[in-house]
Amino acid sequence: GDKTAVQDCMNQYGGLVWSLARRMLSDINEAEDAVQEIFIEIWKNAERFDEAQSSETTFIAMIARRRLIDRLRKTTRLPDIDSFEDILVEPSRNDGETMQINIEAKQAAKAMQNLRPEQQKVLQLSIVQGYSHQEISEVLKMPLGTVKTHARRGLLEVREFLENTNNRKGVSA
Repeated sequence: GDKTAVQDCMNQYGGLVWSLARRMLSDINEAEDAVQEIFIEIWKNAERFDEAQSSETTFIAMIARRRLIDRLRKTTRLPDIDSFEDILVEPSRNDGETMQINIEAKQAAKAMQNLRPEQQKVLQLSIVQGYSHQEISEVLKMPLGTVKTHARRGLLEVREFLENTNNRKGVSA
């Protein structure tokens, strides 16, 4: 209930909340509105914070993420599912480790193309969008067990594809 606490909270966590909003929302005005709503939500739920369960940062990030996902769901029935190739960015640094990671990410994206469409959607929502299995179940209107099965089998198929690719190239996994 302390009004100075609100300002302190905004000063300390404003950058975190803003960066989450900008990353998840494409429109800057939408992000600004979301940040305001998130801090109102934090204010309303401050009494629910429990140090024994999580840190302040985690508590605030969880509220922010939930509000942002809710906002995305309001604007679209289904989330924008980018292909894995679209999210891969060429490395800004040209060091060996970064290039290796980029090569491996492209190999994984290629492996994803071999999956059944349902497996691709589930893994894209999970990996790219950061949705939980429960959230994917709700978005795709698919039973939770089916979502988990698609995720598990899809990951196993990607792993097998990558192992076979590396073995053909003479690289040990």
